Amino acid sequence: MALFSQPIQHGLQSLLWKSHAFWPVSRCRQLFAVSFGIPKRDKVSYFSFMTSSSTALPVDPQGTDACPSKKRSEVDYEEEKGWDEDAQEIHEGKLLFSSSGGTLKKQLINHTVSRHRFANVQPPERPLRAEEWSRLKESFQSPEIFEEVMLNNMVRYNSPIDVAKSLLTHVAKSNGDIGYNLLVKYLALCVQQGKTSEICDVYDILKIRFKVLESGAYNLLIRGLSNSDQWRMALTLLEEVKRVTVPSRSNYESCIKAAGRHQEMTLACELYHEMLAKDLVPTLDILQTLFDYSRGMKDPALQKELFGILLYLRENQIYPHKTFIRSIKLWFESIPGEKWKGHLTNIKDSGQCPVCNHQLEDSELTEEEYNNLRERIIRDVIHGTDTFRKTSPQEFEAFQTFVENRLPFDIVIDGLNISHIMPRKVQCENLFEAVNCLAKDYARLLVLGRKHMLTNSFNWKREVMKEMQNKADFFFAENISEDDAFLLYATLRSGKHCKFVTRDFLRDHKACLSDSVTRHLFRKWQRGHQIAFSPSAGGKHINFLPACSYDCVVQTTGDTWHIPYKDTFEEKYSYQIPRKWLCLQQKYGTM
Repeated sequence: MALFSQPIQHGLQSLLWKSHAFWPVSRCRQLFAVSFGIPKRDKVSYFSFMTSSSTALPVDPQGTDACPSKKRSEVDYEEEKGWDEDAQEIHEGKLLFSSSGGTLKKQLINHTVSRHRFANVQPPERPLRAEEWSRLKESFQSPEIFEEVMLNNMVRYNSPIDVAKSLLTHVAKSNGDIGYNLLVKYLALCVQQGKTSEICDVYDILKIRFKVLESGAYNLLIRGLSNSDQWRMALTLLEEVKRVTVPSRSNYESCIKAAGRHQEMTLACELYHEMLAKDLVPTLDILQTLFDYSRGMKDPALQKELFGILLYLRENQIYPHKTFIRSIKLWFESIPGEKWKGHLTNIKDSGQCPVCNHQLEDSELTEEEYNNLRERIIRDVIHGTDTFRKTSPQEFEAFQTFVENRLPFDIVIDGLNISHIMPRKVQCENLFEAVNCLAKDYARLLVLGRKHMLTNSFNWKREVMKEMQNKADFFFAENISEDDAFLLYATLRSGKHCKFVTRDFLRDHKACLSDSVTRHLFRKWQRGHQIAFSPSAGGKHINFLPACSYDCVVQTTGDTWHIPYKDTFEEKYSYQIPRKWLCLQQKYGTM
């Protein structure tokens, strides 16, 4: 069998260098023909599709924008999806340019289900001729999705570009059209392999054929071009996206990395601020990138920007992972003439740094701060939100009376939460161990439970529950009730000394507070009062980690910085605070 035709083996860009910015329809037909090696005599019949829709807008049953952008007011370091998922999630059969509604919707659902059945189909290892593709398609179990399955798996198995080109040539000859979704899947493969000229060529084809692209295509184009010597084209595309919608976080981060790689840090910082202004939360990866590419630069404005990022970590209680903390350390130590020196350390229980002897900020609130916080949480969080959606006013009033008659407590325990800590043990035994352990250090315990705990069952044995009730006060809420409000109320009403035990991060309750000052106080109070717990290494016991007497956030005195960090990256917030720190000192004398 002869291998792929010579024109297709060349990059698309080299074959299109004579093209102009805006081609007529006939020029676009030539573009497809040259790009995918279609014989001249077949051009006209194969490209009648140019009379179809001129936009690439995905069907949205709720009528939202063509390029939706995910905004988040809370910091959430969820990992971005890979660019190949951008192509697969958005383009698998969703771009339907007709109005036959129900039938097409049913076909789409069936096709999506079928696609997953063929995830392990191996694409050819070399380009095929048209008749070879035809035979392969005829033998395929679901020929109606053959091309999509093949291109999906070419991305999955990183097939040679020429194999994909030969398939698209076959599609154009057979159907007279290369669908938008197939072009974007091909684009995903080009981006994966860093084929800059092919990426540019697909963009040329798309912008001629469609007036507007959707977010998946823009994500791929911006990501692919930003990693190439054509990175400024990614900035142009970013501006193009802005005219339609808010660019995604990944759009901005791709452009920021590109600017950083080319030492254009002013541009990188401008894009970073623009991203924040649009309520797009940066990943730790992009924050680390700004430190990495700023290394060795003597630029007061840039230094101020990076100090601002560290304060951003403080304000949002973000803990860098170890590779990020290393980038921060190296950046400080690389600033010309400033003589910074960093050390990784563990802070003493007293809050004193063993490296520089600096005393960290106290986690305790003043009496005034505590009273204001308590008033605001009871007013805005407990009574001012949807507390009564999962509990009744009567139940919460009964709880308030229960608490007021027994104040003060030393510790409040989320009983249902802690009962699941070790799945191999019976739930009441987990709670029993926790109560026994905490009773050694705290005199007055309140356990928040559920009424189903009172039924004698395998997980909730009556004799164990009775023994626990001799050591702690119990309040049993309805099984459907949300107990966070109960926990906050009991803890705050008990006074500044009272601690609480739960694995919940209480993010929703912080979000209910209307101003940043109160939210900051809430987090500071939480850090100093929430007791962390985890199963022991053998899974037989519960380990409790006392709340810190010092505040576990980024801190600075001007000539020192103390930055808490975690060993590994965590996608989600954790209620557990780190115990490891980076100490940075500026040495004014001789080193």
